[in-house]
Amino acid sequence: MLYIFDWDGTLVNSVARIVSSLKLAAHELSLEMLSDQRYQEIIGLGLKEAVDHLYSGVDDAMQSAMRDAYSKHFVAADVAPCPFFEGVTETLQQLRSEGHHVAVATGKSRRGLDRVLAQLEWQDYFHATRCADETASKPHPLMLHQILQQLDYSPDEAVMVGDTTFDLEMARNAGMRRVGVSYGAHPVSRLATSQPMAIIDNFADLMHVL
Repeated sequence: MLYIFDWDGTLVNSVARIVSSLKLAAHELSLEMLSDQRYQEIIGLGLKEAVDHLYSGVDDAMQSAMRDAYSKHFVAADVAPCPFFEGVTETLQQLRSEGHHVAVATGKSRRGLDRVLAQLEWQDYFHATRCADETASKPHPLMLHQILQQLDYSPDEAVMVGDTTFDLEMARNAGMRRVGVSYGAHPVSRLATSQPMAIIDNFADLMHVL
């Protein structure tokens, strides 16, 4: 079985850091300050798509400046990696020990994911990873198709685990089973609209779903 995971809000507790960095970037550029909920709702998208969604009324130069400012503030705050949610490392290790493949499909940039994996000394931990700036952003299924092809799995041999509807809709668009987590960026009521096979409250509960 192939287990594919979102990163932010699913494996690591980074939602607050992302929201804070977006707010700092908006303040720096004198852009409208939005609610925490508005910033939280776009977590999971690629950075370009997220900024386009939040600030569609500003010109391309300002959107580019917002992306650069966010990246600067996030990297400055991310000297130490965000912590894993409870049960993540143990569950991932159990999946690997049982012979399953594990992969990451994330809205992070390749540079950002590689940086945090290096901090964790996990450069070779996952069997495959895909990032939004090297393929299509969620909820387009391309990054899942690429992971399936790389590891030689069919959609019915894989499951996507994520904390946003972007994750779950990407999996549905790929014809893949999907599991939501209740503790991330999107509320359970929103996750349920994507008809996941389960919504779990603790990452370790994944072992009881399939």
